[in-house]
Amino acid sequence: MLTRPFLGSVAIARGLLTPGLLRGPRFRRLFPDVYVRSDVEVDLALLSEAAFVLTRGRGVLGGWSAAEVLGASCGPLGAPAEIVVPGRRRARPGLVVREEVLPDDEVVEVDGMLATIPLRAAFDLGRRPPLVEAVVAVDALARVGRFAPRDLVAFGYGHLGARGSRLLAAAVARADARSGSPMETRIRMALVDGGLPAPVLQHVVGPYELDLAHPDFLLAVEYDGRDHLTQERAMRDLARQAHLSRLGWDVLRSTAADVLLRPRSVAARVRSELVRRGAPAA
Repeated sequence: MLTRPFLGSVAIARGLLTPGLLRGPRFRRLFPDVYVRSDVEVDLALLSEAAFVLTRGRGVLGGWSAAEVLGASCGPLGAPAEIVVPGRRRARPGLVVREEVLPDDEVVEVDGMLATIPLRAAFDLGRRPPLVEAVVAVDALARVGRFAPRDLVAFGYGHLGARGSRLLAAAVARADARSGSPMETRIRMALVDGGLPAPVLQHVVGPYELDLAHPDFLLAVEYDGRDHLTQERAMRDLARQAHLSRLGWDVLRSTAADVLLRPRSVAARVRSELVRRGAPAA
């Protein structure tokens, strides 16, 4: 009960809670009059739902919130919830409020909430710096929305004068909907920004698919996420590594800390291994 964001005033009016209980340790205040049980983990998905509750269903989730509920979770650490409203409403800590009347064909219902469609969410996020995160958003939303990144160019003709069009063009030029995850996109950007040739995405070797690969030099670059820490996944990784090694492949792995804090080091490792395998040093 009350494990999802709710309006405190409504809960009190219905006799579900008393004001004293609501102010106590059992509940957490997310936004004005919006609460959730204190034992519920607060993440972007929950904050996005809370933002929608705050507007009493009259707002539309946009930006990173739209990506989250659309199944394209790609927001950077600490990304705020975002809501689009037709009239003026104050921003709150952890919440971005945009004032705009959205066309009906740019809004979709997801799990009882309203959000911008993937194309519009990509158009919005692709115009926001930094470039790496703009590309991450376009990659993820293009994959979920099943559109080509270049479709954003045509979409932009309906929004002439929108700020950030140059950044969007740069993001579209670098985007690739084949990217399997936001971290894979960040690795790809680290390599390209480091002066390396763009890797092949989702390269197939026998029964396996490599995140990023340089097939000419039998070198793969992969992201090790939390799921790789499970025993079952570790066993599958060992079998996979043995198969690739028999074929002459080597795999360089990067963690979230590597990708987010040391992207240049990731590129340097790949460059060094490529040179060792015969690639030009320059």
